[in-house]
Amino acid sequence: GDGRLHELKSQEGAGDSVADWSLVAGDAQSVCRLIEKAFNEFSCKRARPKIINIPLSILSDAAPPPPPPALSPTKPRAKPEVVEQAANLMREARRPLFVLGGGAIGDQASARKLVEAVGGAVFMTYAGRGVVSPDYPFSFGSFLARPESARCIADADLVVAAGTTLSQTDLWRDQLGHKCRMVRVDIDPGAFAALESEDVPVLGDAGDFFASVLELLDGCDIKSAWNAADVARWKSVLRNSCASVRPGVAEVAAELADGLLPGTLVYSDMTQLAYVAKEIIELDAPGSWHHPYGFGTLGYALPAAIGGKVAKPDSPVLSIAGDYGFQYTMQELGTLADTDLPVVVLLWDNGGLKEIELSMEQSQIEPTATRAFIPNLHLLAQSYGLGYVKQSSLSDLARTVEAALKSKTSILIHADAAALAGSNS
Repeated sequence: GDGRLHELKSQEGAGDSVADWSLVAGDAQSVCRLIEKAFNEFSCKRARPKIINIPLSILSDAAPPPPPPALSPTKPRAKPEVVEQAANLMREARRPLFVLGGGAIGDQASARKLVEAVGGAVFMTYAGRGVVSPDYPFSFGSFLARPESARCIADADLVVAAGTTLSQTDLWRDQLGHKCRMVRVDIDPGAFAALESEDVPVLGDAGDFFASVLELLDGCDIKSAWNAADVARWKSVLRNSCASVRPGVAEVAAELADGLLPGTLVYSDMTQLAYVAKEIIELDAPGSWHHPYGFGTLGYALPAAIGGKVAKPDSPVLSIAGDYGFQYTMQELGTLADTDLPVVVLLWDNGGLKEIELSMEQSQIEPTATRAFIPNLHLLAQSYGLGYVKQSSLSDLARTVEAALKSKTSILIHADAAALAGSNS
């Protein structure tokens, strides 16, 4: 109200609309308390962003040294009787099915052991990819959002959903598709609002739950009715469903997978290549593919990839963006030039907003404003001192990506969607 630089009507309110909370520090000392509050909640609740607002009026105030950090709280543990009830249901089930989300990645080993111990089939959400190995014979992968997955889930006689909100962007439909009881494991009691009366809510950390159930099932000989050949057949149907929605992209994603080095961190944007790749490319370990799953943010990939490279400088890092979304944050190429960080930027060039264009056509709407001017990417990369490769052949894509990930300099790979599709045909 008094003309300060970058002044907002309510900075606290603006932050509160997108973060878990947005609080104002009343004095210099309270900044430390708010930081401690944030990290305590990170350790015992579902991790969400926090915003601490520091008023201009206290920026120059002196503050005493921060106190030594207190012991951090632990995540809630499920009640033993609830764990025993869930274990009994798994012991009796013949076609148990697990849906594992991002909250299940904390104890990957226990998750895998439990799934295998009961012979369960498994779907992983996008955030939970990699919790279970691609080699596991009863894994449906991360095809949960395919409409046909509901038919697979209908065959289960028990569903165990752990560490997942089963949100719109997990399912893209109103119901999971099960016709049986559900064990719902979450550290957030809000996840239990939609449960049926026969379902079992388990308030606690997923990793601790997996380990506790394993102890109770130790020595049990559980016979699974899932058939590996049937799962493989269904998985093929789900993959074909994914490929048919965006023709030609699945082949590119498969070729891309062959070029990823072990330990590669991938940061993808809202673009067709990423939509398909995060379904068909399977991961050996969780936490290696980052995508704005819920918020759908254009321009996410490049700055996030730079952050990933700063955090793990020894890991190869790949950014995947579309030609339109890339222009939201393409100025971050300057950050790569300033920091001399080797990040591979794979730019999917299909001439604009192809996904929205297809959506308009399917809705019988004349496509409007879905084409965009694309700058000369070679000159753009050159102006920042980065490497550049124009990729028009599908057969060479894996080699190009692998070579770029091994490079000590940043490289922009210009993937011409139309040319790649033509080379495949």
